[in-house]
Amino acid sequence: QVQLVESGGGLVQPGGSLRLSCAASGSILRLNDMGWYRQAPGKQRELVATITSGGSTKYADSVKGRFTISRDNAKNTEYLQMNSLKPEDTAVYYCKAAVQPTTLWRFLDYWGQGTQVTVSS
Repeated sequence: QVQLVESGGGLVQPGGSLRLSCAASGSILRLNDMGWYRQAPGKQRELVATITSGGSTKYADSVKGRFTISRDNAKNTEYLQMNSLKPEDTAVYYCKAAVQPTTLWRFLDYWGQGTQVTVSS
């Protein structure tokens, strides 16, 4: 079994910062691309940022220059540093990882349970 566990969400004022973490654990042979997604009430889930195993990153236009995705391959963990937060960043944030379990020859996508981020004064 593979699990992704997120942490770091919460309530923050506009202009503030938060750092999300997502740790993958279980029967993991390899981790490939990892990413963060978010879903606001009444909206579809959208991509926030992705990072390859080699460290190449991509960002949604709405978060460029404010959010930074990173990963620690030794810890099977990814991070999302969120600065200059805006009320429109309020959403449930989900991490995703492409994982090759020890029991399979191919990669599968796994999702975390989600963590709430609320930006409000």
